[in-house]
Amino acid sequence: MSTTLDKIVANQSEYSCLVETLGECKISSPVRHHEFITEGERILVTENESFLRYLEQRLGHTPTFERAGPLPKIFHDPGWTRVAIVTAGGLCPGLNNVIKGLVEILSYDYGVKSIFGIRYGYAGLNPKYGYNPILLNPDVVDTIHELGGTILGSSRGEQPTDEIVDALVRMNINVLFCVGGDGSLRCAHDIAKEIKKRGLKISVVGIPKTIDNDLQFVGRSFGFETAVAAAAEVIRNAHVEAKGTQHGIGLVKLMGRDSGFIAAYSSIANPVVNFCLVPEMKFTVDGPGGLLDAIGNRFAAGKTHAVIVVAEGAGQDLISSTDHSTDESGNVRKKDIGEFLKKKISAHFKQAGVPCSVKYFDPSYTIRSVPARGTDAIRCYMLARNAVHAAMAGRTDCVVGNLGESYALVPIKLATIERQTVSLKSDLWRSVMDATGQEYYFKGKPRRTQYPGLVDIAP
Repeated sequence: MSTTLDKIVANQSEYSCLVETLGECKISSPVRHHEFITEGERILVTENESFLRYLEQRLGHTPTFERAGPLPKIFHDPGWTRVAIVTAGGLCPGLNNVIKGLVEILSYDYGVKSIFGIRYGYAGLNPKYGYNPILLNPDVVDTIHELGGTILGSSRGEQPTDEIVDALVRMNINVLFCVGGDGSLRCAHDIAKEIKKRGLKISVVGIPKTIDNDLQFVGRSFGFETAVAAAAEVIRNAHVEAKGTQHGIGLVKLMGRDSGFIAAYSSIANPVVNFCLVPEMKFTVDGPGGLLDAIGNRFAAGKTHAVIVVAEGAGQDLISSTDHSTDESGNVRKKDIGEFLKKKISAHFKQAGVPCSVKYFDPSYTIRSVPARGTDAIRCYMLARNAVHAAMAGRTDCVVGNLGESYALVPIKLATIERQTVSLKSDLWRSVMDATGQEYYFKGKPRRTQYPGLVDIAP
């Protein structure tokens, strides 16, 4: 966060907390039986008092975001409003919940009739693909929350911004909802800039979708909680497999390209994990103090099994490769740390003459394809509600954030300034260390062991 703040402090005019608006709200809101918020009402960017004081010292003022919610006056006339909804990027639990929430709030609260679901992400707004939109209404979305994925489909990769805006103009769209993560929201920001350049009155509002929970200033993103719950179940299975044989190892690779939040939270949610490896930490595999040494220390201490959770982006510097290709979103393809560790661990213990069985789990697509659960599903609906209220009030180039018990409007540029990562000095990471005990094995003091090639550690 400190590097993020340095960037903000150096460019405060560029990274403002103020959300753009299309103009004065003059139309009485049709929303009934609801307590309206006050125009200009704002909330603190964090509830952490010590961090807030730190922000005030660095920025020279108290940073606040506009509170999300229904306003007594709105900008867009519901009778003439035409809405487009895009889901872009990888799948994530809760996408259908968000779509359902958007459609129902637009229909029931505002009486909007023209709601279009854009097929296959931003590609659906590029005429060369020929994807026809879907007309959405409450009947169409009635039970979609029970399904994983998105009924609209999704896609990765950039599309020409000018052609996207041309498509919105042809369809007479004046509200665009973009449900996506870092790359998808950056695209939404570019669309909003092009719209402003042309002098059009189209609201562009984002709903933060990132299973890695790596966006800034928006709180916990939807789908993350469900992903952690699903991952905890896989970890349970890995633990059972590991305990089923002498020196069994359950190795689980979880999503997390640059941020290890899923791996960290999952290791706490089901604390049978003995080693949690994330992109933010440096570790070695071979030699003293390496992972193989640490696993050997655990076995030598009398433990009969081990469970390892590794985020997909961890340990990339350990794998030699000439492949520097990128995916459709422009991200450098990650090397397979899971397969790498599986081979290294198996070969090491075979050479040491220690019977060992490695069971490898890669549940990434399973985890991201399940429906949202419990409070995560509620978060999806509330984000959708507040996104609709913001859009109808003419707010644009913003994303809805969940800050504590409140919801706020955050400029897209601020939310995507750089990826949020796990701080190795945080209480979260300290909790991971306590839950796994991995420091004990990585830093164990050697003593005699019954297995050649392994070391024992003092109790």
